[in-house]
Amino acid sequence: MPEIREVPLQEFRRIGAHSHIRGLGLDEKGRAKRVAAGLVGQVEAREAAGIIVKMIKEGRMSGRGILLVGPPGTGKTAIAVAIAKELGEDTPFVAMNGSEIYSAEIKKTEVLMQAVRKAIGVRLREVRKVYEGVVRELKIRRASHPFNPYVMVPREARLTLETRDDQLTITVSEEIAAQLIQLGVRRGDLIWIDAETGTVHKTGRVRGVEKARYFDIEAERFVEMPSGPVKKEKEIVRTFTLHDLDVYYAAQRASITLLLGFAAEREISPEVRQKVDEEVRKLVEEGRASIVPGVLFIDDAHMLDLEAYSFLTRTMESELAPIMILATNRGITRIRGTELESPHGMPLDLLDRLLIIPTRPYTPDEIREIIKIRADEEEVPLTEEAVEELTRIGSETSLRYAVQLMEPARIIAERNGRHKVTVDDVQEAQKLFIDLKQSTKYIQEYEEKWMK
Repeated sequence: MPEIREVPLQEFRRIGAHSHIRGLGLDEKGRAKRVAAGLVGQVEAREAAGIIVKMIKEGRMSGRGILLVGPPGTGKTAIAVAIAKELGEDTPFVAMNGSEIYSAEIKKTEVLMQAVRKAIGVRLREVRKVYEGVVRELKIRRASHPFNPYVMVPREARLTLETRDDQLTITVSEEIAAQLIQLGVRRGDLIWIDAETGTVHKTGRVRGVEKARYFDIEAERFVEMPSGPVKKEKEIVRTFTLHDLDVYYAAQRASITLLLGFAAEREISPEVRQKVDEEVRKLVEEGRASIVPGVLFIDDAHMLDLEAYSFLTRTMESELAPIMILATNRGITRIRGTELESPHGMPLDLLDRLLIIPTRPYTPDEIREIIKIRADEEEVPLTEEAVEELTRIGSETSLRYAVQLMEPARIIAERNGRHKVTVDDVQEAQKLFIDLKQSTKYIQEYEEKWMK
């Protein structure tokens, strides 16, 4: 018998620059802890952001926005992500760069409008008649395809659903039978079927069902067996964004337009958005829906121009508006497309509507803690000496450069047969990948050889 060996599986995991952030890291009184929730330092900025979160939850941010200002690499994006985390898991968070509005084939204001609508959620609550229970028996009857007698297709299905208090056997149509096959439904699965639409939803598996086959390792999550009757009314909660609804209504209109022989519009018309807003207001008034204000984060906001700033100013004062967070690393600079200079390159009338939160350069102790957090997140084992070397590099150059050196240093350490990154590995990586100051010096040294 051949020897069976266990082969470790390597999961592909995309590690983002802010994947470790879980919130603002504040205590009960709104004071920032030095290291908490993935954030380090920036105490004043985090406490200010905590006040913003409280204002948002109390509905007192109407007509206002937030501006995060500070040098590069001081945690502006991290604070924006943390604000969204504090507002709740289902809070829409839309991030974009100020330059994105110039690269699209549609108007600048349309790009911004779509981003705004993506950052506003609509939580719909519906009470629907459903059949819900654990699959006790499932039999699918197949028949020959009408156009190909050699192919068997589902014709109907007979299944028995069970709860703690009830059991019911039902016969379903071929459309529902096809869904059961597609979802891979089998004994022991917890499902519910919408009685009105026939849509099948698979929730998970329940342990201990007779004749059901279980494995030592299951890819599906296990859930508790439900109680009550199999046939019942169930409240279904779904969250869409206003942009999702815009696209849905626009698609319906486009199908009619194409049918009549007219070209479809690339942009979503104001009439469609007005129709969506009216429908959403009606649902909210009836108690069937609620608005979930999200966060629209625009980094490098100094890249916007007067038209975009005017649009954002008007949007902040509208009834349906997300939490607007802008960020910039510019001081006194020109407003794009004009000769006018202004703080952060933004018009003064917009700045008057923004609560400005400054971020400051990190101290060496804070850089050390951030490097430890990022090393743990990226699974880069560092010796204490390597941590100190990266801290020194981060203090003399930039935090981003120090963090970027960790992964190259890890690969160098592996090539040298080491499991942990040492000072030598960090220094070798530093020689191979230069920082901004060294790059500038390199340009000046070979200035005559560069192409003009």
